[in-house]
Amino acid sequence: MASRFALSASALFVFQSVVYASPSAILPLASHRAAYDLSLVDPTSPPLSSAQTPIAASGLIAYEFRGSPCEGYTSSFRQLTRMERSEGEPLATQVNAVSFEDADGKTMRFRVDSEGTPETPAVVGTATRGADDDLRVDLTKPSPKAIDFGHDVLFPTQHIERLIEAAKNGGGAIQARVYDGSDTGAKIYATMAIIGKEASKPSDDAEAAAELRGVRRWPVVVSYFDEATTDSAPEYTLSFDLYENGVSGTLKLDYGLFALRARLQKLEILPTPACNK
Repeated sequence: MASRFALSASALFVFQSVVYASPSAILPLASHRAAYDLSLVDPTSPPLSSAQTPIAASGLIAYEFRGSPCEGYTSSFRQLTRMERSEGEPLATQVNAVSFEDADGKTMRFRVDSEGTPETPAVVGTATRGADDDLRVDLTKPSPKAIDFGHDVLFPTQHIERLIEAAKNGGGAIQARVYDGSDTGAKIYATMAIIGKEASKPSDDAEAAAELRGVRRWPVVVSYFDEATTDSAPEYTLSFDLYENGVSGTLKLDYGLFALRARLQKLEILPTPACNK
């Protein structure tokens, strides 16, 4: 979930030699439901604070991921956020996103609905990878549009698999172009991931989710840049523990002017269909 954990307020170039592994070559991603509580990180001294900078935040994230390398992957994401400011009315937002990636990584269907301030229209579309690896996106909402993004673009589940494989090969720095259908649906994220050494100490997440005890994990920081802009600052940065089964632990989302923490509160591992592929 980490690479497409759309906490965004709007939310492959490889430095080391890492070759994308087929899904059958790595531990299957776990079908699961996860619940996270949202809060503001260090609300007493936000950087570059102003009247519009949040002084408190609350909310929740509910995430469900199901599938297999044979059937493809379905994800459902819901985020509710309420942020208090020193001046003005509180800001309340809700984001609901669903997607399906086919087993061959050739097609992704998606829908993102957002409510709050500012109002954002629904984004609905299909991304299709051609025989030459070129990615084409056909949007039906907010308005019909076809966009060509070229080669070397990963869908969210492919990105997670790439990060896990890189972590198992020693970690390091990895760049990737990622498409998840968020924002207006017309954006490619240029991502930079830094993967640390495998964690050896017991995980704090295991206090809320016993299913994570003993599962290998690595600290990961992923920065998301809008590929279409020349601004060097990332739109946001995710920091989290990535587990070998694809589960994301407690996350920190840094927007620059403020940061949110999504603390893992509950995890349910769901049955995953056997795959003979």
